[in-house]
Amino acid sequence: MSRPPDVVALLALSASLAASTLAAPPPAIDLPRPKLDNTTTLIQALKARRTGREFSTSPLPLQTLSDLLWAGFGTNRPNGRRTAPSANNWQEIDIYVVLPQGVYVFDAKAHALAGVAAGDYRAATGLDTFVADAPATFVYVADLTRMRDAEPEDLNLYPPADAAFISQNVYLYCAAAGLTTGVRGWIDRSALAKALALRPDQRIVLAQSVGFPRK
Repeated sequence: MSRPPDVVALLALSASLAASTLAAPPPAIDLPRPKLDNTTTLIQALKARRTGREFSTSPLPLQTLSDLLWAGFGTNRPNGRRTAPSANNWQEIDIYVVLPQGVYVFDAKAHALAGVAAGDYRAATGLDTFVADAPATFVYVADLTRMRDAEPEDLNLYPPADAAFISQNVYLYCAAAGLTTGVRGWIDRSALAKALALRPDQRIVLAQSVGFPRK
């Protein structure tokens, strides 16, 4: 992955966000029910799957965001199981949704977005310049308190694997819906964790920007 020339400016922005007081949370967003009528086949989606780094600044419709989050890690059974597997059904990965107006966390059970912080934090979600333009970024955060009876090595092994399952679901949905997406690990995790007021037992794993392709 090529690194952009203005890394110093991006690091300064991350440090500034980390030092700032977290803004009051925005109101929660009730997502529309996901539409499950996409007729793209799995093979077609696999053939179309790719990483994109050029995004239109057009916002994602709320329905599209709803469908994306359901595909990534939504509830697909009455017993609360999800669209992506997780070790021991810990479901330790939370999806923080970073939008121009604020940061939210996805509540799969309610299929809603709970407000975390008002303001535009998109530029803090990675050290690549394109992250500031993408209309939405999903930040995959592991809540280690949910990993009951986990061995120490499990805390390093399973969250990255579980986040990767979610990321691939998002990739395939984007391929089926004509969206573009790119997952990345090049993040100032310490600065972003402070900016989002994460606890010490929450760990940023990956980030994934999503949106319409730039034309």
